[in-house]
Amino acid sequence: MRSKFSTRLAACIVTSLCFSLPALAETAKPDPKGAVLAKINGTTISLEDFNARYKENLKFFQFKAPAKQAVLDDLIKRELAIQEAKKLGLEKDPVVIERINTVLYQAVLDKQLGKDLEKITVSDDEAQAFYRKNPEVRTSHIFVALRPDAPADQESAAKKRMASIQESLKQGASFAEVAQNKSDGPAAAMGGDIDYKTKDSLDPAYYQAALALGKPGKVSGVVRTPFGLHLIKLTAVRSWEDADQAMVKRQIFDEKRTVLFEKYMDKLRRDAKVQINASLLKD
Repeated sequence: MRSKFSTRLAACIVTSLCFSLPALAETAKPDPKGAVLAKINGTTISLEDFNARYKENLKFFQFKAPAKQAVLDDLIKRELAIQEAKKLGLEKDPVVIERINTVLYQAVLDKQLGKDLEKITVSDDEAQAFYRKNPEVRTSHIFVALRPDAPADQESAAKKRMASIQESLKQGASFAEVAQNKSDGPAAAMGGDIDYKTKDSLDPAYYQAALALGKPGKVSGVVRTPFGLHLIKLTAVRSWEDADQAMVKRQIFDEKRTVLFEKYMDKLRRDAKVQINASLLKD
């Protein structure tokens, strides 16, 4: 088993990478053009390189500039640690490799998609139009847990249980009371209430079923999700005026960002050879 020290050291090395990924290559090659400010076991830090990094460092300070000597000391410590890591062969450690790969993954996304992401805008009108179609809904549900891969006998038992629950509602029992007594899950204690939820925080089938009810007070038929069976009662729809409009804009931004990401990944996948043994992928 790999030691905790090795894991912590790996994390420190990769954290250093995260702060200055391009600098990894720079530390390994001397700069013959500028005056040499420092030399660490043969690796040089030129004055030109130092000034560039110091200027970059200033972006992280608002009220007091860091001392140049302190910045230089940090660069020297960083270089010493990188050299020591290489002596220890940590670049071959699976933990380090995985962390570096994560940094590279983020770096390629920043490089290839960064400019496009900066161009994403969401207007007030766009946000309001989106919200009209995808409002926050408040619902209560009566829930019978059922795994997607449940055997036939469990599925049959769950459906019979739900049919009995529906019969109780038809006989006039209150939704909240039935939820408290017969529903699975933590919401049962609140009469099935799960408060207001956004589109992206609910299972798609659940959200669409709730939205389709139209008016508060209506109850759906049985809705199947990956979690089980639900009877959904729509209790409220939050108006645009009362909505967290900034959050709505973030939601739209995230959807636009996802479109860019998937488009880029689809291109990479088309140009690659990807093989999947689907028989091993079971829930």
